[in-house]
Amino acid sequence: MCGIVGIVSTEPVNQQIYDSLLLLQHRGQDSTGIATADGPVFHMIRSRGQVREGFRTRDMRSLIGNMGLGHVRYTTKGAAEREEEAQPFYVNAPYGIVLVHNGNLTNTRELSSELFSIDRRHVNSTSDTEMLLNVLATELQSQITGLELDPDQVFAAVEAVHQRVEGSYAVISMIAGYGLLAFRDPFGIRPLILGRRLTDAGKEEWIVASESLVLENGDYEIVRDVEPGEAIFIALDGTMVSRQCAKNPRLVPCSFEYVYLARPDSVMNGISVYEARLRMGNRLADTIATHMPLGDIDVVMPIPDSSRPAAMQVAQKLGIEYREGFYKNRYVGRTFIMPGQAERKRSVRQKLNAMGTEFKGKNILIVDDSIVRGTTSQQIVQMARDAGANKVTFTSAAPPVRYPHVYGINMPSRQELIAHGRKIPEIAAELGADHMIFQEVADLQAAITEGTPITELDLSCFTGEYVTGTVTPEYLDWVERTQLS
Repeated sequence: MCGIVGIVSTEPVNQQIYDSLLLLQHRGQDSTGIATADGPVFHMIRSRGQVREGFRTRDMRSLIGNMGLGHVRYTTKGAAEREEEAQPFYVNAPYGIVLVHNGNLTNTRELSSELFSIDRRHVNSTSDTEMLLNVLATELQSQITGLELDPDQVFAAVEAVHQRVEGSYAVISMIAGYGLLAFRDPFGIRPLILGRRLTDAGKEEWIVASESLVLENGDYEIVRDVEPGEAIFIALDGTMVSRQCAKNPRLVPCSFEYVYLARPDSVMNGISVYEARLRMGNRLADTIATHMPLGDIDVVMPIPDSSRPAAMQVAQKLGIEYREGFYKNRYVGRTFIMPGQAERKRSVRQKLNAMGTEFKGKNILIVDDSIVRGTTSQQIVQMARDAGANKVTFTSAAPPVRYPHVYGINMPSRQELIAHGRKIPEIAAELGADHMIFQEVADLQAAITEGTPITELDLSCFTGEYVTGTVTPEYLDWVERTQLS
């Protein structure tokens, strides 16, 4: 899971890219990178850590040009500690291509063999993004017939990429001297949104980004989501053309974007993240009312911040007082997307503090957005008890996460998932909670898609059904072995 942005402008884009990455920081904290294009020349800075740590004034001065792209990384493939794994990635032929990618490829074993033995290309990292870049470069090279590159050749290359690559991918790349290319996997699992604004002189400027808030913050008009399988090419002069490059595209966006990953003020695939989380709360409230006597609950509390909309709706619908009992230290990153279990454990106490006056002698119903490994949840329950809570009921606005997520979220090992192989009372015992209530899968899907034409979501981490149809038990075993080795 990462955040990406690309801009074609009439003025230098370095500050715009930097500001956009700050808005996408919640999508990745491991590393960051910016590349700009000044005519045929690329300028690139990559760094470990967050955006404010990664770029200095001298770096920004070196990032010249009116076209650029940027990336914030949350590690799913490749080593978190190596700066060489940070995006963007670059390849010098054909023309020179720089690329950023949000998602996760699921056929990297096959691609690794093909790139070496057939395409004669060298990949210098463990990142699937570098593999994707080299596949694109190979296919683009095979399409070039004359001296000049035209959009038809670019779209034919993307069509070939779709045929070779499996998994999830939202991609933004720059082709030196020609323009910016953006495309999305045939299932639209990861988000990508197109925006436009006009200069005072009436010239068009374009942006593509992971979330709509980036467009709104830059005063861009939201044009639309990039369609599943679609490619968009924006020339240096601002001319934009697009084409559907997949044979059987089907929109099946990732449900976890709406549960946890995206900012609530974003709209993706025509769905307001905030409103979806409110609806999750409404449906969770019905489930709570079915499974426990409401007289046993004194107050409803959220785990800030992403569960707050759901918790507010739970309290309102059940007619129970809503209170903020946990105070969040905003200078600590999101614990779920930290790379190691030990680091996640250390960060929970730094991130949250329980205010004793809100807990003492009360029966508390805690609402969280989801429970993945249970590391954070266990400590939260203990914090509530230490603060004097009488009983602790823990609820999740998402269903139990029982299966690995292979499309760009770091849930590779079934043994790490607290719900894998456990019944709900057993999960409650593991967390130390008196009661445990989860959202139903059907309710989550209905809450996200209500009022939209979307009929499918990727729910694989809840159901074990993988939308691409190419994820086998053998592949999951291989992922676990390589992750834990």
